[in-house]
Amino acid sequence: MQYREMKDGTQVSVLGYGCMRFSSSGGRIDIDKAEKEILSAIEKGVNYFDTAYIYNGSEESLGTILSRNHCRDKVNIATKLPYYLLKNTSSVEKLFQEQLRRLQTDHIDFYLMHMLFDLNVWNRLKSIGIEEWIAKKRQTGEIRNIGFSFHGDTKTFKELIDAYDWDFCQIQYNYLDEHTQAGREGLMYAAGKGIPVIIMEPLRGGKLVDLLPDSAKEAIQNYPIKRSPAEWAFSWLWDQPEVTCVLSGMNSLEMVAQNTKTASEAAAHSFTQEDHRLIETVKAKINQNLRVGCTGCGYCMPCPHSVDIPTAFRCYNKSHMDGRFSTIFEYIQVTSLRKDSSDLSKCVQCGACEQHCPQHIQIRKELQNAKKELQPFYVRAALKIIKKLVKTK
Repeated sequence: MQYREMKDGTQVSVLGYGCMRFSSSGGRIDIDKAEKEILSAIEKGVNYFDTAYIYNGSEESLGTILSRNHCRDKVNIATKLPYYLLKNTSSVEKLFQEQLRRLQTDHIDFYLMHMLFDLNVWNRLKSIGIEEWIAKKRQTGEIRNIGFSFHGDTKTFKELIDAYDWDFCQIQYNYLDEHTQAGREGLMYAAGKGIPVIIMEPLRGGKLVDLLPDSAKEAIQNYPIKRSPAEWAFSWLWDQPEVTCVLSGMNSLEMVAQNTKTASEAAAHSFTQEDHRLIETVKAKINQNLRVGCTGCGYCMPCPHSVDIPTAFRCYNKSHMDGRFSTIFEYIQVTSLRKDSSDLSKCVQCGACEQHCPQHIQIRKELQNAKKELQPFYVRAALKIIKKLVKTK
């Protein structure tokens, strides 16, 4: 296993264990199966385990496995604060103590604000005293490192990076999301400030393996260097020294064995020009199935009515590959729930955007199609309720 350094000098394995997708049976986590997989990963050098309060049964299972095998001191636990459930620091403390009990530990090595997506959210947390609470937990040693996980655009990510003295951060990043969400630009920005970056969704929830078009699979199969689609996706990430740790939701011993083998072999700056060309070819094959030929160039922006057009088209295209409901959740998170909403409901069909599109996309027409996909009536109704609840906090 290879290791990269965190801000405090901790050496973490380049492969982290994502604990959201433990195998389950009858709606309950199969803890005996998960135990074998976790112990195998630890034996092979994995020392970073990522869970969260809202992952049903995950914290309890991880805590039980580590406790009954006496290996808590061999690993780093990362878990997350669901700030969206909280109103004040007393409720933060109550929830945090519950997490310690679930995990059967007296400290959290890496603690994250879960799914920060807007600077205003962080400012609200500051207003209820989160910075002072974090400082106390650092002092007592109950929290060793503080960070945040993020889904959103590059600009917002940079604002959040600059808003606090973070020890680390976590972003969705893979070769298909190279220039979306925080993206490579965000990765480099964080790394430039000395902030380690943890990667989630390296395989887009398995989509970069299971749902690759046949033409992309053929390109990989015909390449002289023989690697599986998963190996290429992981190796592309580890080729970048700015990537500290890549999370994988491993739920079989075979997956643990394969991923740890890849992690032990992949190294920074190991990709050749031909390797990079293969990845670009695979991306092009995937993108042939896009609904809208938007490149995300941003020439259509700024919209005079504040619609985030590139994000709308990115999510519209993504829903075809990743599934509608998960993409809707992402879309409303990064547009509708922000203080200054930028979602499709603000489009008045003025057409200003179409004058500047180098791809000559019929933007107004496609935005209406995207709205049907991303903001159906039940989503619009739910948003009204959510926004009312947020205002009461």
